[in-house]
Amino acid sequence: MGFLDAIPHKHSLQDSSSFLNTTTVIALCLFFALLCACIVIGHLLEEHRWANESITALLLGLCAGVVVLLVSKGRSSKILAFNEDLFFLYLLPPIIFNAGFQVKKKQFFKNFSIILMFGVFGTIISFCLISAGAFLLFKKIGITTLNIEDYLAVGAILSATDSVCTLQVLNQEETPFLYSVVFGEGVVNDATSIVLYNAVQSLDLSNIDALTALKLLGTFLYLFFTSTILGVVAGLLSAYIIKTLYFGRHSTDREVALMMIMAYLSYMLAELLSLSGILTIFFCGIVMSHYTWHNVTESSRITTKHAFATISFIAETFIFLYVGMDALDIDKWRSSKASAGTSVSVSSAFLALVLIGRAAFVFSLSNLLNFFKSADSTKVEFRQQFIIWWAGLMRGAVTIALSYSEFSNSETTSTQDSALMITSTIIVVLFSTVVFGSITKPLIGAVLLRHAKPTVSDATDIASLEDLRLLFLENGDPSDGGNNQPSPKASNLRLLMRYPTSTAHYFWRKFDDRYMRPVFGGRGFVPYVPGSPTGAQDETS
Repeated sequence: MGFLDAIPHKHSLQDSSSFLNTTTVIALCLFFALLCACIVIGHLLEEHRWANESITALLLGLCAGVVVLLVSKGRSSKILAFNEDLFFLYLLPPIIFNAGFQVKKKQFFKNFSIILMFGVFGTIISFCLISAGAFLLFKKIGITTLNIEDYLAVGAILSATDSVCTLQVLNQEETPFLYSVVFGEGVVNDATSIVLYNAVQSLDLSNIDALTALKLLGTFLYLFFTSTILGVVAGLLSAYIIKTLYFGRHSTDREVALMMIMAYLSYMLAELLSLSGILTIFFCGIVMSHYTWHNVTESSRITTKHAFATISFIAETFIFLYVGMDALDIDKWRSSKASAGTSVSVSSAFLALVLIGRAAFVFSLSNLLNFFKSADSTKVEFRQQFIIWWAGLMRGAVTIALSYSEFSNSETTSTQDSALMITSTIIVVLFSTVVFGSITKPLIGAVLLRHAKPTVSDATDIASLEDLRLLFLENGDPSDGGNNQPSPKASNLRLLMRYPTSTAHYFWRKFDDRYMRPVFGGRGFVPYVPGSPTGAQDETS
């Protein structure tokens, strides 16, 4: 179970005066001390920062790993063991939930089409190219024990991005389009990569044909949409329960606890049903922020806002510390038995495939989108394409966790090749995070030319909702009496085709105000509860 073996067996309790294992206490003390150090160093480097908190945590983890190795005289220690259960069940859910809960919904859904295109179709393109590239390159390097499932798994593993470094540099106010696209694509990309990985595991790939490819696509679509629906249902259920039962009359603690538990329950149900927990809890967070958050008292709103952000920050820092320490697990490096040249070749191949796979879909899909846009102001500029490409080059804990899941207990792949895949993945994560991440701030500053006022603040700025209302009235008013006057339905359809995002948002707001908010609550539909605010502002909805 990794380093968190908290409760010893009964016979151990009889021989010890403590209910806690000494190794567990030492490990927890070490990690909490490092977390405190990360927070302090991050505060000191806030104004003159050459490295963000992710890089700081990773480097501190590496330093701690070196100290542990020196103290243990080169022997392996359980403190350095990576545990996939700890990552997927306890650390990842609060990060993804907070991402959905804090997301600027209007900006996110305004750019939802490009986010979905990059996050889903782009990830699939990257997955196919990386899998094919690994199949062609690894045999030349001398790795022969990998099967088709392993190559497809490598494609899914290396397609999972980590855009934390870029998001810490981009500003939501200065570059709203880039921030929303990088943020949204990062979350959807992680979910898509895990869904692809699970789809690969669930299929019989002994005989690959066109039917197998269709089954893979069908499995992917099933997991993607059912996971999303489950998250939306869980969020709506929490909103309805809190709105109906008026928890705030008795205890705000119950409101906060119910929101946390139902969010986590949605994630666990998704995992129990073999769905994507990331997609489920992300959309659960979006729905909760839109409905549930407005149904609780003022104190609960303040508490949940800061509590979710704090838990997410701690989990994220913990993960990078965890990865940094695990990178120096000496047993993995010994069991790979690969020469330095082979290890460098595999790691270089991984990096090259990541670069090519991401460039292949970012630039091609961006230009495809530009082709269908008539106005220059709505097109994605090349410098914006470059930032989107760069934002997805870093790899993080999701990549390592999937690599462990695939190769740590592989029955078909040799022990040496499995260990080589894991160590090469760790090298890619360390190199991309530290090297790429450290030059992200100056690079983005140079590309975006922040000292100059941008000519276009948002690449997707189009007609406002007021303009759309006027267009509806102009095109759909039957009193004009012209025989050639288009019908309201025809006008609506033309507007939807001309301004798909804004028009869809306009229709959604009408549907939301008329049917959804009266049932599930939300801004403007909150029942009066003593101590509850009547006019709290939603950031964006």
